[in-house]
Amino acid sequence: MKKDAFGVLIVHGFTATLNSVNSLVEPLEKLGLHVSVPILKGHGESSPEKLRGVTWRDWMQDAEAAFHELSEKVDKIFVIGHSMGALIALNLATKYQGGQLDSVILAAPAFRLVSMLGPGRPLHFLAPVLKTFIKSWDLSVALSDHDEKSRSMHYLWAPTDAIMSFFDLISFTESRLHDIRCPMLILHNRNDQTVTQNSSDIAFKGVATASSDKDIVWLERSEHQMFCDCEKMRAIDVIIDFIQSRISKTAG
Repeated sequence: MKKDAFGVLIVHGFTATLNSVNSLVEPLEKLGLHVSVPILKGHGESSPEKLRGVTWRDWMQDAEAAFHELSEKVDKIFVIGHSMGALIALNLATKYQGGQLDSVILAAPAFRLVSMLGPGRPLHFLAPVLKTFIKSWDLSVALSDHDEKSRSMHYLWAPTDAIMSFFDLISFTESRLHDIRCPMLILHNRNDQTVTQNSSDIAFKGVATASSDKDIVWLERSEHQMFCDCEKMRAIDVIIDFIQSRISKTAG
């Protein structure tokens, strides 16, 4: 069976539902692209309890399985990752760049969290201690547009062990940035209260991608859930423009 030329893999973030990224699907399909949006283990369930005991390697396995399934239908794949999903996208790049992975699009890549307990933050040394007696963490609303229903975008709490595994993924991915050289687009929100702005600088400066093949675009008003918030159409348009330019470059 003849493959189509291009497809898109979209990877959601930690504790997120598919509602957090579904606004991307229709515009991408209108370009004639195959779109895959896997649900990562422990997500999309009736309770965050389903995340208990799940690790970042489970999420990588789910994303990689979706990548392979999509690769049977298309020759080249764009990987879009939001927040934690951006870290998964980067790990896919280390393995598949130069082959079926064309490029990555990172939306608010989660290298530095606003939480002082995250990797690279002042109180990170306390995280292993806290997990011994705190079994779950509440999560905050991540939208500037409070008319949106944040409950449908992500869980309202998460098990501590899953959060610790997310922290491990952050450290692991940061250690591999220098191995990444594929084309890259980064989007971030200046109003993000979940992931710090310098997270995108870490990604931009840390990869080996040529300067001409990477860019950062800033959104001025959105919060962390950029594909559901007040500037979602701008974020989608920027991604569409990037993908179309990559397709044109490949065709040329």
